[in-house]
Amino acid sequence: MLEHCEPMELDFGDILCEPDQPFRHVYFPLTGFISLVTSLQNHQPLEMGLIGNEGMLGGTIVLGISSVPLRAVVQGAGVLLRMTAVQLREEMQRSPALRRTLQRYLYVLMAQLSQIGACTHFHEIEPRLARWLLMTHDRAHADHFHLTHEYLANMLGVRRSGISVAAGVLRRKKLIRYVRGEIHILDRSGLEAAACECYGTLLEDYAKLFA
Repeated sequence: MLEHCEPMELDFGDILCEPDQPFRHVYFPLTGFISLVTSLQNHQPLEMGLIGNEGMLGGTIVLGISSVPLRAVVQGAGVLLRMTAVQLREEMQRSPALRRTLQRYLYVLMAQLSQIGACTHFHEIEPRLARWLLMTHDRAHADHFHLTHEYLANMLGVRRSGISVAAGVLRRKKLIRYVRGEIHILDRSGLEAAACECYGTLLEDYAKLFA
């Protein structure tokens, strides 16, 4: 597979695919990470999933479906590997082990999408923000990253004022430092305690199949 992959540098905000378009390439993040977002008419985009170096973008090809289900936006700049969708299909035909691994990951991604959907509906902003920061921290390979209140509000589907209040609570608890869009994780274990149950559930779903 590596012989058919090409490395790419991606910048924050790059759009890799749009809904209902065919997958021409699949992507394997190495240091960057990707948001899967959906949108409704007259509403801001809502993040439904995150893909880092634990996964890939283009998993529905495993099901024989080439259509893109969600917009994919680079949330963390970095490097990824890209290969054509045609080449991935050929590799899956040659390797049953590869096909089984990608099927397992697709299950994990489906579980993530459903868990985050429930989280968005039922949980308060503060624990959701803590969960989101932990998921981002897992994929950022650093203890700090640049995110504005407006961007966080869009990703969580809430008002900017709600993010300001929730981030202020986490800051007063000394779990994060937030200055001019720069978020620093100060207390990882404390942030895990502040997060909703969804973060632990997502880790367990992955560990069941890839531990």
